Parts: sequence; structure tokens; C-alpha cells
Amino acid sequence: MKVGLQIPNFTWPNGPAALGGELAAVARTADQAGFEYVAVMDHFFQIRGVGPSENDMLEAYTALGFLAAHTEQAKLLTVITGIHYREPGLLAKAVTTLDVLSGGRAILGIGAGWNEEESRGLGFTFPSTSERFERLEEALRYLLQMWSDDEGPFQGRFTQAERLLNSPQSLSRPHPPIMIGGGGEKKTLRLVAQYGDACNLFNTPELPRKLDVLRQHCADVGRDYDEITKTVYHVLDVGENGEHTQRLIDELGQLADLGVEVAVGSVPTVPRLDAIERIGADVIPQVEKL
Repeated sequence: MKVGLQIPNFTWPNGPAALGGELAAVARTADQAGFEYVAVMDHFFQIRGVGPSENDMLEAYTALGFLAAHTEQAKLLTVITGIHYREPGLLAKAVTTLDVLSGGRAILGIGAGWNEEESRGLGFTFPSTSERFERLEEALRYLLQMWSDDEGPFQGRFTQAERLLNSPQSLSRPHPPIMIGGGGEKKTLRLVAQYGDACNLFNTPELPRKLDVLRQHCADVGRDYDEITKTVYHVLDVGENGEHTQRLIDELGQLADLGVEVAVGSVPTVPRLDAIERIGADVIPQVEKL
């Protein structure tokens, strides 16, 4: 099993003036500690469950470009980009740019999106749920064409484009891996089976059933279930002084028993670096054996 760090919160004790240096230190520490992924959310307001809307939030792809300069090995992604925030062409260029400048370490994390408050607050359109899923599938087809050798036109319901030129092309071939986030059993997991290289699910009691549903969708579309990286969001809590380290190892072991290959989550004490270092020293070597 691999472990990834997601950074969902940027309201840190020393404020925005210190944020650049502290974020760079967090990323370098995670990279050197053996985290497979470093991820950020794709939101413009802070989300419920993490903090009030007014808390600090960085734009995702600008932040990932910054993180690329302060890491050498970790793969970089959003968990998860909302489909309605960027036109497919802009999203393809952003992820391609990240991939090129990071030496082939970009992953596209993408989903239907959900945060109506920030969309309406900043003036983004917020289509219905059904339309967002239609846009998601259309964008996946667009992105896969733009990352291919086909520079031809694209005609969709929402996007009409004359030439899908992508120069420079991504270093990751045939394209940056696509992680589709969400656990919807009828639509999201079908899209994972059809287009995704990875899923991203939550660690809930429904997780075994979600994986079974994904397996069935793969069978329905003729996809090898084992080709898809099973990723789960799980908080990486070792405690204030490492007292929960073994509990975290056991929790990740239970996920591995279900076939989960990657656990991505926040470390509650970030920007403190000691917890990241402890996970690198005491957790990652143990769960990599699973």
C-alpha cells in the first residue's frame, strides 16, 4: 500500500505571509518521508467539515505548480477537481503543464463537483447534478483526445473545438493518470470503469460494496478491474505525540485487506512536520509491505 498527503487547510498559525515557506517545508518533508502523493483540494472557499468559508484557501493548480518546485518524487494532484470550474481545454493545459514541469508527476483528479456556495459566491455556473455528470463524461472524452495524437476537432454538447492541439504534450504517456473521485454507484463508478485509472472513495462501512459495484461495472464494459488503482480517503492521524501510530497502521491494514492500494488523507497537525516525519519513519515502511 502507498500513502498520500492531502493538504485541505491553509489557515495556519503564522498567517498568509509565512504560508509559502511553510507549505514548501510540508511538501519537502512529505516527499523525503516517502509519501507517494501530495494533493490539495480544488476549492475556492473552505469547505464544511474543515472550517468556515472565510478560512484561507489557495487555488489548486497554482498551488500544485508551487509544490512541483519543492518536491522531486511525489505525484501531484487535486482531490478532486470540480468539472464546472474550468473549461476542458484549460484543464488539459493546466494538468499538462504540471506534468511537464514536474517531470511527469501529474495526476488528474476529477469529479462532478458539489460546492454550490463557492460557485454562486464567485459567479461560476452551477449546473444541475445530471448536467454536471454529462459535462464530466464529455470532458473525459475531450481530455483523452487532447492527450492523444488526434488534433482533430471535438464536437460535444457543451464544448465545440476546432483543433485539440496540445503542445508540449504531456510527459506521462499515454496520458497523465486519471483519478475519478466519488462513490456514486450508478454514474461515478461506471465512469471509473470506463475512463479512470484510479478511483477515490471514502473509508465508510459501504466501502466493500462500492468496490463490488466497481468490479461489476468493469465486467459490464469489458475492463480489467485490477487495472484500476483503488484509492481511499483516510485521515492519517498518528496523534499529537505518535500515540495513535499503531492504530493507523492497523486501519490501513484493514483497507489493504479489501484491496485498497492507496490511502490519501490529511495529517491533522500540519503544518507541524513531526507527524509527517513519523508517518514516513513508522507507518509507510510497515504498510508498503501490505
